[in-house]
Amino acid sequence: MHPSLRRLTQAAIATLILATGGAQAAQAADSQLLAAARTAEPAVIQSLKEMVSIESGSANAAGLAQMASYTEGRLAALGARTERIAVTKGPGTMVKGTLTGTGKRRIMLIAHMDTVYPANILATQPIKQDGNRLYGPGIADDKGGIAVILHALAILKAAGWNDYAELTVLFNPDEEVGSIGSGETIARLADQHDVVLSFEPTAAKAVVKTEALLMGASGTATAVMEVKGRASHAGAAPELGRNALIELAYQLQQTRDVTKSVPGTQLNWTTAQAGEVRNQIPEHATAIGDVRTTVKDGAGKLQAALQKKVDEGKLVPDTQTTVTMETGRPPFVANARGRELAHRAQAIYAELDGRQLALAEGTGGATDAGFAGRSGKAVVVESFGLAGFGYHARDEYIEIDSIVPRLYLLTRILQEIGRS
Repeated sequence: MHPSLRRLTQAAIATLILATGGAQAAQAADSQLLAAARTAEPAVIQSLKEMVSIESGSANAAGLAQMASYTEGRLAALGARTERIAVTKGPGTMVKGTLTGTGKRRIMLIAHMDTVYPANILATQPIKQDGNRLYGPGIADDKGGIAVILHALAILKAAGWNDYAELTVLFNPDEEVGSIGSGETIARLADQHDVVLSFEPTAAKAVVKTEALLMGASGTATAVMEVKGRASHAGAAPELGRNALIELAYQLQQTRDVTKSVPGTQLNWTTAQAGEVRNQIPEHATAIGDVRTTVKDGAGKLQAALQKKVDEGKLVPDTQTTVTMETGRPPFVANARGRELAHRAQAIYAELDGRQLALAEGTGGATDAGFAGRSGKAVVVESFGLAGFGYHARDEYIEIDSIVPRLYLLTRILQEIGRS
């Protein structure tokens, strides 16, 4: 959820598209798969407790190593050929599991092992159950997604299903910090597959009433505005200085509405720094902005527009302002094939006594579906994880009654993909 899916905005919630009834009655549920999903629920809860007990913040090397060993062992128990893939930056390693079948489709399932929480978070936010809610740091984002993958594959293995050419599972350790060391690997592997399913959580029914799949997520970038001025004594000779802080404040005001001229972009200046001591006119000042994009070339166009704006005029003479842009995740927008697969998922949910599955058009958060769908080669759909809420906040939880439907959805849709 870098980052992530995080909380659906009210605007995103408003765009939820409910499954339409259609002219045909819903197909009857697969009784064997549904029974297996119900039987698996207690084991899923146990897996969630085991994983949440492993504190694996994005900077927690020991916790990430423990999660990698845990998930690798679980994949090996499913008969997968496992390997570790080094990240290019940051702690942790990716865990890849590969299953070889007898079918034609190449399928990849992705989820992340890291959380946003600091070490020792369990001391103040312990695992607990309250009615339909199971609480724990990272339980929804994204250890619930990992649990759905592991247990759905166990159900399918027991059923003897192998209708795929290759099925790849990839868990990365850095999604919450932008997948800075794993994003390119995700993109490269996704291009080798026909379908990629991503397992960020869906928003809890207590929040949006209906579980969903996600059709779009913002791309990310970081804008940096740097002003160079001239230092001088703040008391004895301030007029000899060129105050970079004053110029930065001016340019932040000048650029605050630039995104109106660059469709598909959003910018919020979020941090700033200037000067080191009280009695010196600051010669350097820097601001950092959070950028979200919904178009492929949005970050580059925004950078050009920002630089053009600051070049149009300055408040403090003899200062120089530059804007740079560091691109993060690409935006994710489901294509026609992705939407077709999502509609098939709606039909599968309807097998569960007419249960509805919404399609959320977009979120301001960013997910690894952006890397997976960057080239457009694979069919990509997001949010096959469990229903939950409180991501990146206190008292994160999953809704227990989403476990069985989500296991059923994944097992059935994998069968559909294999047959298509």
